Amino acid sequence: MRIDFHGSAEPTLGVEWEVALVDRRTRDLRNDAAHLFARAKPRMPMPEKLHKELLKNTVEVVTGVCGTVGDAMADLRDTLQYVAAAADDLDLDLYGAGTHPFADWTGQQLTEGHRYAELINRTQWWGRQMLIWGVHVHVGLPEKDRVMPVLNGLLTYYPHLQALSASSPIWMGVDTGYASNRALMFQQLPTAGLPFQFERWEEFEHFAHDQITTGVIDELSEIRWDLRPAIKHGTLENRICDGVSTLADMQGLVALMHCLAVWLDGRVAAGETLTTMPPWHVQENKWRSARYGVDAIVILDGESNERLVTEDLAELVPRLEPVAARLGCEAELASVLEIANRGPSYVRQRAVAERSGNDLVAVVDSVVSELKAGL
Repeated sequence: MRIDFHGSAEPTLGVEWEVALVDRRTRDLRNDAAHLFARAKPRMPMPEKLHKELLKNTVEVVTGVCGTVGDAMADLRDTLQYVAAAADDLDLDLYGAGTHPFADWTGQQLTEGHRYAELINRTQWWGRQMLIWGVHVHVGLPEKDRVMPVLNGLLTYYPHLQALSASSPIWMGVDTGYASNRALMFQQLPTAGLPFQFERWEEFEHFAHDQITTGVIDELSEIRWDLRPAIKHGTLENRICDGVSTLADMQGLVALMHCLAVWLDGRVAAGETLTTMPPWHVQENKWRSARYGVDAIVILDGESNERLVTEDLAELVPRLEPVAARLGCEAELASVLEIANRGPSYVRQRAVAERSGNDLVAVVDSVVSELKAGL
């Protein structure tokens, strides 16, 4: 099976941001995406930047093809202004986190469409409770022969991205003890979770052929890996991050993903063999960062060296500064260390819960307020 990867001549950038809709009084989820679309899209100059998702309690804001992180942030902010105005009409607020702290998955409604119905029909109990939200970042890569080496190299930095973005500690009214419960929930779906580590594009083509031949998938977009090639866009799509509640956090995370992909691709193009890790180390790093967030001690290489993830970030960010300078995102990349210092969303949510005597409505209020402040 031949899969053509239509590479991008420039390291372009695209962001997809899933946000939930919550009622202003109860702070529970509301299945009103269709009503929001009806109000927002006629006002928008580019209504195609607002997408439906699996559940009617969710909308997805997407950018166009952007040249810089600053362009992507401006694009997201512009679209969110229309979405927030439509939400005002419906007494809704926008909620950006990996999970909702007390919503009941049994009361959520499925968006119409064969694709979603078939997903739930196949996945049953696990699929029905996918009450989770994330951020996807696309980075344009020029050559298909470099996609798999870059993907494998990025897996070394998987725990850094997951720890910084973790925003899903509370599920169905219970603190799970995890920084990112979303990460472990989502991997229960078939074809979701960590990617296989292929060295060559032809191995990916063989895998895709087998998946389609045996009926595991009907189309390539149903490969739901945390990192995957986005064939039609000519990008590597990074789907590691939990939902994000502030534009300040978003700009740092997007800058880090942009710089990492471009940095690794440049090294592969220069003939370098990237540092990779065996799958068992990658899997353990995912679990550690989901469990402990920025307190995770992560595995760095195939020799089993370990380090606190924030200590490694403190060296990684300066190493990426020359790439950030070329991409025009020095300030945004520098803000990555601020996320670690002030505490990612899961830390902030737990602090609110502790101060309020475990008032989960107050937790929702705090997440909503963070997003509003950025607009």
